[in-house]
Amino acid sequence: MKITYRKEFSYHLHRDMEFKIYGYAGMPVLAFPSQDGRFFDFEDQGMIGSIASYIESGRIQVFCCDSNDVNSWSSTNWDHRKAIENQEAYFHYITEELCPRIYQINQEANGGLPQQNILTTGCSLGATHALNVLLRRPDIFSGCIALSGAYNARYFFPDYWDDLTYANSPVDYLDGMPYSHPYVDLYRTKNIILCCGQGAWEHPMQEDAARMKELFAYKNIPAWVDFWGKDVCHDWSWWKQQLPYFMNYVC
Repeated sequence: MKITYRKEFSYHLHRDMEFKIYGYAGMPVLAFPSQDGRFFDFEDQGMIGSIASYIESGRIQVFCCDSNDVNSWSSTNWDHRKAIENQEAYFHYITEELCPRIYQINQEANGGLPQQNILTTGCSLGATHALNVLLRRPDIFSGCIALSGAYNARYFFPDYWDDLTYANSPVDYLDGMPYSHPYVDLYRTKNIILCCGQGAWEHPMQEDAARMKELFAYKNIPAWVDFWGKDVCHDWSWWKQQLPYFMNYVC
């Protein structure tokens, strides 16, 4: 498998950010690490191996990014505004810096063919990012495979709420989005897949997925929200089964 490592400076985060690229061509896939994770976790935890056949056959090219969670969602700093500003800076890094690089690298890898929108994926908090960036920038992304994500910012900011926590809380801004909003029409064209187990450590992720299913239905968005069995827990061993299963439907 072709693997490439990159380190590039982020003007939004004011530091170098690392990422790895797996594959030589195909649909671009942006994979977010789980909470506080690193760009190499998808490989180390066997997720890349679980979709190796899609990568090696040139169906997908996977870009594994770094996180900023320690400064935002996981921050124990008393300054909650600063923490959510750090999440917003990360959102802008992803959408305004990393995604243009993904487009450039992927288009070159595909021999200059017209660029393809990016599919996102991730597990746990990585799924939170995967869905959030898709819903906020449906012009950039083609869909998502979000596994065991939490989609309510109150889980991380239980005693604080402002414009930026709202902007990063899918259960809130999708609920508040008018049916006639132009993004709703765009969502209907996307491959939106959410999956959650019903076993150990899948709360409140299970409840968030159920709420997202309701909201998608209210707005006639054909998202696939799938609940696996009561033996399916919040763990890499299940995510390694789920990712290739759903990848078969989007590429």
